[in-house]
Amino acid sequence: MHESHIDPTQPKSVLYRQLVEELRGLLTGETDWIANLANSAALIYHSLPDLNWAGFYLLKDGELVVGPFQGKPACVRIAMGKGVCGTAAAQRKTQLVRDVHEFPGHIACDAASNSEIVVPMIKNGEVIGVLDLDSPNVARFDEEDRKGLEQFVTALLSN
Repeated sequence: MHESHIDPTQPKSVLYRQLVEELRGLLTGETDWIANLANSAALIYHSLPDLNWAGFYLLKDGELVVGPFQGKPACVRIAMGKGVCGTAAAQRKTQLVRDVHEFPGHIACDAASNSEIVVPMIKNGEVIGVLDLDSPNVARFDEEDRKGLEQFVTALLSN
């Protein structure tokens, strides 16, 4: 069993550096993609403050399908270009949404969510899914979160 030693009260730059180090430790020697996604979702959910959902949507047959996550049950399928997740995947660009209620076409899987960040996962030039984090707090995510989570996804995909 893995025990995290991340202090969520640290500056975000330090927190994300430690998060990536812990992720690398979790991935070492494990090649199963679903197992690694499951542990990655749990690591984020239990390490970052003020989250109500953390997980992955995987691209299958042209749509995003819910993968390993932590939080309440989620929307199962999201079309490319729809909602924050579908937009991140279609545009191949991280979506940092201060207030989801102001995002055109937001898909409300959990009414408690007020802000969201979605990082596309791109491997060998192809979108394979997204990392999705939701928070009950408006403006929970900022540029430091974007940079840190993009580094997290890069580490995850380099395994």
